[in-house]
Amino acid sequence: MRWLETRFHELRPTLRRRFRASLRRTQKRLNALTMPYRLALLTMILFGSAAAEAAVKIYSYVDADGQRHYTDMPDNSRYRLLLMSPHEMTQSGQHYDAVLLARSIQYDPIIERAAASTSVESNLLRAVIVVESGFNSHALSKRGAVGLMQLMPATAMRFGVRDLYDPRQNVRAGAQYLKFLIERFGHDIRLALAAYNAGEEAVDRNGGQIPPFTETQAYVPRVMRIFRMLEEQARAT
Repeated sequence: MRWLETRFHELRPTLRRRFRASLRRTQKRLNALTMPYRLALLTMILFGSAAAEAAVKIYSYVDADGQRHYTDMPDNSRYRLLLMSPHEMTQSGQHYDAVLLARSIQYDPIIERAAASTSVESNLLRAVIVVESGFNSHALSKRGAVGLMQLMPATAMRFGVRDLYDPRQNVRAGAQYLKFLIERFGHDIRLALAAYNAGEEAVDRNGGQIPPFTETQAYVPRVMRIFRMLEEQARAT
């Protein structure tokens, strides 16, 4: 039983309280069980709590200076739920990292410059980055997409990128590509996002509609949901 106690003390305080509540609710049933069954049930409860701890929720808010903050442990009511991981993963195929998200403020000047130079909403760029890489500038997908905005090498070359991993070049080219797509598809952001994910030709082949690919069908509303949330937060400051 000592190893169970050790695991218990490794949990966060909030999870300890949940754990204790679970124990109280099952105490009567535990008393009626033999020792092997008690141990099995305790193990299930404990590791269920540990699993809940692993399901990190990511929150975001914009402060009075216009700076955006991300955390998995909100300490005030200004934070709003942005996404949950590890059930949600980046397009690069990686779990979200709360530390990278918390440090994402370092990319704000890059994002704002790219947005200003292309007339693309800065929060749309942020939403794409959150979904594509989770602000991991070293993200590399199995398909070969690289960096914050997960540019394919051909797209990067098209927009003059020399170093795909360089945040400035990556975000600038990603913004330029999004601008191109937005204009190409009649300023329909949803179609532009679909093309960003599935390719311009895929949208064309589907009669100018979002392609029926499972990934793309999930990608577009996911980016739009985060984009709208970021916009709402910005207006609230």
